[in-house]
Amino acid sequence: MKVTVLVGGVGGARFLQGARERFGTTPFPGNDDGGTSEHSVTAVVNVGDDAWMHGVRICPDLDTCMYTLGDGIDTERGWGHKNETWNAKEELAKYGADPDWFGLGDRDLATHLIRTQMLAAGYPLTEVTAALCNRWQPGVRLLPVTDSRHETHVVIADPDSDDGARRAIHFQEWWVRYRANIETFGFAQVGGGDGAPAGGKAQATKAAVAAIEDADVVFLAPSNPIVSIGAILSVGGVRAALRTTKAKVVGVSPVIGGAPLRGMADRCLEVLGIETSAQAIGEHFGARSGNGILDGWLVAEEDSGVAIDGLPVAAVPLLMSSPQATSAMIDAGLELVGL
Repeated sequence: MKVTVLVGGVGGARFLQGARERFGTTPFPGNDDGGTSEHSVTAVVNVGDDAWMHGVRICPDLDTCMYTLGDGIDTERGWGHKNETWNAKEELAKYGADPDWFGLGDRDLATHLIRTQMLAAGYPLTEVTAALCNRWQPGVRLLPVTDSRHETHVVIADPDSDDGARRAIHFQEWWVRYRANIETFGFAQVGGGDGAPAGGKAQATKAAVAAIEDADVVFLAPSNPIVSIGAILSVGGVRAALRTTKAKVVGVSPVIGGAPLRGMADRCLEVLGIETSAQAIGEHFGARSGNGILDGWLVAEEDSGVAIDGLPVAAVPLLMSSPQATSAMIDAGLELVGL
């Protein structure tokens, strides 16, 4: 079975652990880990959180997936290297370098340096990611949804203005510096670049589109529905591929009983006027039998009353307490759509 998963950061990485548990490890070009299964798992990963900081290119969601699957994640924080040190961050602070609200760990910095060198040499992000994965052996093929810049920016009330002026800041500043606790009006994708029409938005890579089109099942991991899954869907070609693929498309609710398990998905939903509920998020994605993208929607047992026109819904345990628990969740999704 060919399995493709659309993922963001921590929640997506944990879902991929369950997918690897369920389907086995997956070899990929340039990878010699000797994949052990007739199945394959490919992750199409959000790049909306990506940013340039201190001259290096940072890809938080790709790195969180890579470190988690490669047993290198800091499990207490849920992101970054385990056994991290912060000497570079402290020295940058002594120089008064901006931004001072974003910290780079020493071990994590090595990843960003290699990525930046390869990008500067002309390698696309897809090939750079494959090269980095050779060090981590994630057992899942990780694909950035696009090789072009596609950063999420946030429109806020300028805190330095007295006349109610608005300005856009990078998502990382909104999320890390302000903790989303600032008057906010919306989200926008900034970028395009190579592969994008003149003045247009970034386009999905051929590999990402093929992963959706050629799959037997596509899962939307329980990642932030606006700035993770939503950012992926905003890349040119992704929504069309989900609408036309022969695969069944199954979404997993990122909220349980009206609350996100972690992060600030509720704040992102609030900005767009969407209720923080499995019902509202399922309706936001919509049924493929209508104008949406889903063939099935998994919700938590606490949300068993959810009903959406044209969309099969199943209430199952959604706590990803272990790869085995997530594997059982995946089986429930397969059963829901008859696979």
